[in-house]
Amino acid sequence: MSTKSLRIDPRVLRTRQLIRDAFIELLQELEPEKITVNRIAERATINRVTFYLHYRDIPDMIDKLAEDMINEIHAILKEAPNPPNFNMQIIIKMLEHIAENSNFYKVLLASKRIPIFTERLMKLIADFITSRMDKLEATTILNVQKDIAIWYGSSAIIGTIVFWLRNDLPYTPLFLATQLSELLHVPQTESTLNPKKSRSNEK
Repeated sequence: MSTKSLRIDPRVLRTRQLIRDAFIELLQELEPEKITVNRIAERATINRVTFYLHYRDIPDMIDKLAEDMINEIHAILKEAPNPPNFNMQIIIKMLEHIAENSNFYKVLLASKRIPIFTERLMKLIADFITSRMDKLEATTILNVQKDIAIWYGSSAIIGTIVFWLRNDLPYTPLFLATQLSELLHVPQTESTLNPKKSRSNEK
């Protein structure tokens, strides 16, 4: 959860979580266009008035859910160290966050029915890679066009995460991060290369 949400009244957070969980459950049963405020309120055990205290309508709720997702992942990416590389620890933390909230991400990121979530996450990762590359250019000669490198990096990361979710997370975040680091040439630290207790071979 982001620091911003921590300042919100716990009762508000609980109600929004109930609404979010109800929406996720309904998406697994119905097409998005068949989901109504009444159905969400009934599933969340709240009334319609309570729903409208938090969201104008369902599109507004979806937009806010996407914004919350981006804020949470952006908070993880902000922990990236000063060196411009896409540090492997950041990849691990991002994958662990997604694994911990897999029900949410399986329905809203791995599904093609509501593209706003994938689109916003793609932009966030592309912006992050862009900022890393801007710092690299001062010390490194790139042999690939910058825009192509950004397209490739962001698409590779998001595409891999989507397939990971669609296949019910067959690999641990640590193992998947290690594999991504090999593909994207991300430097690894001693702690990630030799963890005391690794589950990297689990499938």
